[in-house]
Amino acid sequence: MESVMNGSARTGPPVIGICARTAPVAFQGDDMVVSFALQAHLAFLAAAGCTPLLLPLLPGVEAVADRIDGLLIPGGPDLDPALYGEDPHPGTRAATPDADRVELALTRAALDAGLPVLGVCRGMQLLNVLHGGTLHQHLPEVAGHDGHRPDTPSFTLGAHPLKLEPGSRIAGVLDEDAPQTACHHHQAVNRLGAGLTATGWAQDGTVEAVEVTDHPFAVGVQWEAGFTPDRRLHQALVRAARRP
Repeated sequence: MESVMNGSARTGPPVIGICARTAPVAFQGDDMVVSFALQAHLAFLAAAGCTPLLLPLLPGVEAVADRIDGLLIPGGPDLDPALYGEDPHPGTRAATPDADRVELALTRAALDAGLPVLGVCRGMQLLNVLHGGTLHQHLPEVAGHDGHRPDTPSFTLGAHPLKLEPGSRIAGVLDEDAPQTACHHHQAVNRLGAGLTATGWAQDGTVEAVEVTDHPFAVGVQWEAGFTPDRRLHQALVRAARRP
């Protein structure tokens, strides 16, 4: 398999970078902070024929954009509202403002290099903020319900029928009569960023999918791809990474 990066060809499977998340853990009796990725993202990408590469969100990581063939921006904590000119809502949990800015720089570099990009949940929100958009910081206050992040004792996905824009990239990936989301988010797109097109909506009007206009493959989805057996988005990202 031949992979093309910034105009130069190399052999081997495509390399898909995955933005790392961090969390405190207890390991062998010691407290520490680790960088990690959801195992399903790694497994789904590898099964689709690529090499997943965990990218720590440290200053300068955007330089790796010329060494990867695609980028996956997974779910995670809320973005720092200062990035879109707002004060934090009491329910906003923006835990990593420095990492937010590194992730924005990495995503900008990937898009500028023409790499395929898939944003999942927080990843879609980051795409919107990168393009000058804003977020609803607490969706239940806007939608009038908690169906997008069910208020239950355990982690529960909310299911919603999807309306997709005919002919969009996301409609091509989810080629079915009655697509549904499996979501867990309390924030969502408010003002859509310049250069983005909304291509998927929940029944209550919440934007569930966006695409970077005039980009070969840069898609954001609000639902929790990776928490269900559905691998189609990961497969589509790898297919896009293989194209010359």
